[in-house]
Amino acid sequence: MKITSLYPVIMSHDVAASAAFWTAHFPLTVTFDSPWYVSLKTTQAACFEMAFLDPQHPSVPADFRGKVSNGLIINLEVEDVDDEYQRLCQAGLPMLVNLRAEDFGQRHFITVDPNGVLIDVIAPVLPSTEFAHNYTAQALAELGK
Repeated sequence: MKITSLYPVIMSHDVAASAAFWTAHFPLTVTFDSPWYVSLKTTQAACFEMAFLDPQHPSVPADFRGKVSNGLIINLEVEDVDDEYQRLCQAGLPMLVNLRAEDFGQRHFITVDPNGVLIDVIAPVLPSTEFAHNYTAQALAELGK
């Protein structure tokens, strides 16, 4: 199999508000826009996608119609997590986890979108010796250790 794209489609009771939130706060642009489905792509060189779907749409299998995602976290790895934290705080987004460094190798914070999807904004950092063994040799080398 040759994968040509892989992205989440988040079921949302308010597709337009979801798209508006993500395009307002992150470098995403709309590529398909309808009342029941909106597709977004990054505006940067690397292409990342996501979409929102009305859970009542007939394309959703009947047993899942009307349900929305529960327990979903989207990780956004960024170059400067401190700058992003300041920017999103100034934009008024709620911070569920304030900016902090974790021994397991992340500096991050967590906010939330209108659907209750958690957004974990991350910059990798060197893990403590307690967690270094959990990384592959290649991953540690990429972190500079």
